Amino acid sequence: MNARFERLGAYTFLCLFALAVLLPLFSILSVALQPQGAPVTGLSWPDDPQWGNFARAWTTGSFGDLITSSVIVAVVVVPVATVLSIMTGYAFGTMRFRGSTPLFYVMLIGIVMPYEATVVPLYYDLRQFGLTDNYLGLMLPEIGLSVSFGTFWMRAFFLSTPRALIEAARMDGANSFTVLFRILLPVARPAVTTLMVLFFVWTWNEFLLSLVLLQDPAVRTAPAGLGLFVGQRTTDVAGLSAGALIVTVPVVVVYLFLQRHVIRGMLQGAVKG
Repeated sequence: MNARFERLGAYTFLCLFALAVLLPLFSILSVALQPQGAPVTGLSWPDDPQWGNFARAWTTGSFGDLITSSVIVAVVVVPVATVLSIMTGYAFGTMRFRGSTPLFYVMLIGIVMPYEATVVPLYYDLRQFGLTDNYLGLMLPEIGLSVSFGTFWMRAFFLSTPRALIEAARMDGANSFTVLFRILLPVARPAVTTLMVLFFVWTWNEFLLSLVLLQDPAVRTAPAGLGLFVGQRTTDVAGLSAGALIVTVPVVVVYLFLQRHVIRGMLQGAVKG
């Protein structure tokens, strides 16, 4: 009887959680299908759904160019940040050197400090080096923000790895790179995949940095392009909602494709300290 009630409670909790996630999506979809200029009605489904709003949003927002820019940024940021996170996490998790603990806490500043406070000085610094209005000026800050969390994530994983495994490899003559690439990384594949998915989601959804650092519409990314639907006096709410759903699709597809690896990485003890 107790097991039955526990199962019922678990299913109830999961259903409530799923409802809390799906209701906002349903609300955005219902607004995206409203006729242009119609008042926002929230959860009410329109009598005549305007599926053409998605095509109009794609054309008005130039989402072909915007998504191309987002793909270019993500294709560089995700692998570079992942490689750097693996290397720094491996160093902090398996090696002992002078100043390692203070240096690790310095790395954590990137997690605890809100980067919004540094956007304005960052803009002026990058402008001095001619790195505004180009992809590199956006990639470098995003890599820096990602590596802070990635170092914490991979260090925790490497700390949870049995020390006997590493010591046995060293006794066989393996150097540090061999231990990392031949022994630890195959075991860490779910944790690395999870980290890459998180980096992709954060990079793809980044709005503020793209809005500030990329003033040129030709290199603007998809989230920042949603501002095209907001005018000085009026806002195309239906087009904005349709555009938001278009921007969301790649993230959903990536997660659905890699969800098994993400769940395995979460359950593998990748965040054990």
